[in-house]
Amino acid sequence: MAWSQLEPTPAHLTYAVLTFFLLLYAVFSLQIRNRLHLSEPPLATVFGIIVGPRGIGVLEPYEWGFGDGVVHEFTRLIAGIQCFAVGLELPDGYFRSKWKDVAMLLGPIMTFGWVVCAAFIMIMFETDIATALIISACLTPTDPVLAASVLSNSQFSTRIPKRIRDLLSSESGCNDGVSFPFLYIGLSILTKATLRGIFKKWFLITVLYQCAVGVILGLFVGHVFNRIYRFSSSREMIGRASYLAFYLLLAVFSIGLASILGVDDFLVAFFAGLGFSHGGNSPTADTRLPVIIDLMCNSTMFVFFGAMIPWKSFNHIETITPLRLLGILVLILLFRRIPIVYSLYKMKWLPNVKTTTEALFCGHFGPMGVGALFLAMEARAQLETDTSLPLPQPPTDLPIDKKRAVTLVWPIISFVVLGSILVHGMSTLAISVGSHFTRRKGERAPLIGAERDRFSRMVFDEDDAEERERNEEEEEAEYRTFLHSRT
Repeated sequence: MAWSQLEPTPAHLTYAVLTFFLLLYAVFSLQIRNRLHLSEPPLATVFGIIVGPRGIGVLEPYEWGFGDGVVHEFTRLIAGIQCFAVGLELPDGYFRSKWKDVAMLLGPIMTFGWVVCAAFIMIMFETDIATALIISACLTPTDPVLAASVLSNSQFSTRIPKRIRDLLSSESGCNDGVSFPFLYIGLSILTKATLRGIFKKWFLITVLYQCAVGVILGLFVGHVFNRIYRFSSSREMIGRASYLAFYLLLAVFSIGLASILGVDDFLVAFFAGLGFSHGGNSPTADTRLPVIIDLMCNSTMFVFFGAMIPWKSFNHIETITPLRLLGILVLILLFRRIPIVYSLYKMKWLPNVKTTTEALFCGHFGPMGVGALFLAMEARAQLETDTSLPLPQPPTDLPIDKKRAVTLVWPIISFVVLGSILVHGMSTLAISVGSHFTRRKGERAPLIGAERDRFSRMVFDEDDAEERERNEEEEEAEYRTFLHSRT
């Protein structure tokens, strides 16, 4: 019979389901991005939920053998490629001129968010301080994948000042790697290491070797391939196909080399991209390859995440309940970044943040995504095997404190990431709708989200008179100082 010819294997179902979503999104991508102001991550996640075990049950990753090890490597690859892309696309010499803002974002702001989130987690889920610090460290970095989906490739992104886009992009590219020291502090405390052991493992290995050597290695790899690429390109030895593939191949090479040497994957990838783009050299400057990679790799990741969300773990496992998860999500979104970013702006410690609106946007826009999922798997691996290689499933013979940390970390991180994807992914739509109705009727477009250039005055440009006057005075003072130095 004809029915006997049907062979719907998991692999074949995956091909059909993923490509169906990608095709559907591609056909309407401009309408979705520029009219609805939506990006791929929230749509891909919702689609994954619909086709996953919680929905119609077509995509069931865990039933097909997707254990912790697969999730760990998948998230490592996706986040690493995006970190490389951020480094590649930043303006040449960016850190030399904007180091103060980046230092504030990677120092006080990350530390404040880590401590605040840990305090909330410890209270809400009745955990010890070490477990709270581990879970909080996973939520500390700004995700480069979610950040890229909002800060580029859309009409909305053009309305955000470029200095703000570059600032948030540079932060998202760096802080996935910088979050490792935060994670290993909690792990060292939980394993009851001695003060000498903590110093050796955290400072010497994590900070000096993994992070510092990772930065140097990334810059070295980037500069070496920069020279190789320039040599080949100047002699017309590189073909068009290789020219387009160079971006992806170098990103994956950087991640693989970092993993082999045991250094920070994300810092190596980011600084390899930064080193390769030195002098304005970018093989993708005039191509749409990053957009293609974003669409295929990142959307695939979020579809699988939607299908892998541990819904059963959200209800009465240890101290986890739906209300507590919802409460921690709201507290994290409100207090993780907004208070500290606004305070530093008022203290004038963020020179590139010019207005209150920009400070609030920078404070709000700290999405948690693929990087948080990777760090959650990294934490489980360290707790389970004391290495970066997680077991296919959590073991049952762990000490009680480690077992409880392993039990709590994945459900809490998954729920917060789900909330962040939806909230930050929908923020662009909310801002667009809000700015539409705050305009005078004569300045509104016929449809919400259909604004063109002459209607694209966003909330970022609608500063009050006091802020405008202050900015003008600062610019005039800087100009007078410049003239004085010239004479």
